[in-house]
Amino acid sequence: MPRIVYVNGQYVPYAHASVHVEDRGFQFADGVYEVIGCIHGHLADE
Repeated sequence: MPRIVYVNGQYVPYAHASVHVEDRGFQFADGVYEVIGCIHGHLADE
């Protein structure tokens, strides 16, 4: 079974997947981190 990956909004074969060297996320390790807090099983509200 061929390996398929999701890169830049497209599904591509694993062997063809790449990230451009000028990609900001690649250069600076940018990312998105999202958290939803829970207290005793209920969503925390500010």
